[in-house]
Amino acid sequence: MAADATQFTDVRRILVMKLRHIGDVLLTAPVFRALKETFPGATVTALVNRGTEEMLTGNPMVDEIIPYDRGIKKLPLLAKLGREAGFLREMRSRGFDMTVDLTSGDRPALISLASGARYRLATDPGRKGFAGKRRCYTHLAERRGHLHTVLQNLSVVEQFGITTATPSVDFSIPEEARRRVCEMLDKAGIREGETVVHIHPTSRWLFKCWDDAAMAAVIQWLLEAGTMVVVTSSPERKELDKAEAILAHLSPHPGLLTLLGKTSLKELGAVAERADLFFGVDSAPMHIAAAVGTPVVALFGPSGVFHWGPWDNEAAARLGGDIPYPRRNGVQSFGRNTAIQRGWECAPCGKDGCEGSKVSRCLVEIDPDEVIAVLREKLGGMIDA
Repeated sequence: MAADATQFTDVRRILVMKLRHIGDVLLTAPVFRALKETFPGATVTALVNRGTEEMLTGNPMVDEIIPYDRGIKKLPLLAKLGREAGFLREMRSRGFDMTVDLTSGDRPALISLASGARYRLATDPGRKGFAGKRRCYTHLAERRGHLHTVLQNLSVVEQFGITTATPSVDFSIPEEARRRVCEMLDKAGIREGETVVHIHPTSRWLFKCWDDAAMAAVIQWLLEAGTMVVVTSSPERKELDKAEAILAHLSPHPGLLTLLGKTSLKELGAVAERADLFFGVDSAPMHIAAAVGTPVVALFGPSGVFHWGPWDNEAAARLGGDIPYPRRNGVQSFGRNTAIQRGWECAPCGKDGCEGSKVSRCLVEIDPDEVIAVLREKLGGMIDA
């Protein structure tokens, strides 16, 4: 018998916790929709790490965002304990009726218990974490393995009758961000109607990045094919260095605009929204581009595409009982998005490079010609090549 959400009564305040990275937070968006549709009168609050809030700001399904300061962890022991205790008291004072832990870490488990909420949902931790962790929750969802992260997040609430027919990953872009991006593109001579490819070649994890010369070869092909190419990166020094090393392989070109470290996350979304295609690696910007509806071609190495492949909101609405990216590896598509991964037996391994090298052979050995073939098909009649 299917679970029924009527088991939850008088739910007025809900806390959803995802204390992870930028992309992880974005992929929780359908859970907020499910909660709002099931409990339309409830106030839904998100607890996320400071610096990831932009993934949910402007989302009408999220009423409030509480940023958690990860700097607490670096404080001296007594100061740390005092700050943690004060935070737990604040959570309890808010009078949440329900908590939904999408993190599966020890801290959210303690926050769930300390909140005093009558209903505390999470994925069953099994034997992971501290002794007695399972007792922090009132409702434990079965852990489901070979599922996309969006569906894994939804599974935590769906197993208890909290559902949505629209599992879309929504990313809100304010008009000011669109205006600023429009100004940057106009200044670079990129006009409406021109074919634009947005490339974000970096990740905070360098073992997810492709070979510099290979990435440059693809950019060069796109430029020669007549597209306008916009390259972005985060302002983090190691990502800037990686992007600059790629661009060092290229000569100046009027169709190339570099915005390395110059956009906020909302502005990066506006760049992707303006583009006809996004090309990059497994990263938060890849998820943002997919969320705004831009076709994505992404390179994957040690990460599982079946967990982290670019989501397609339109295709998700037609999923039914199907599974996006059903194969373990290889080239796969979901809706308008395509993930390119080696079909090697060891992929995906989930490791930070081969034998701890921080270099993933399954990724760096992807041939540029293979990538160009996929890009050519995606761009179709929009290019000269």
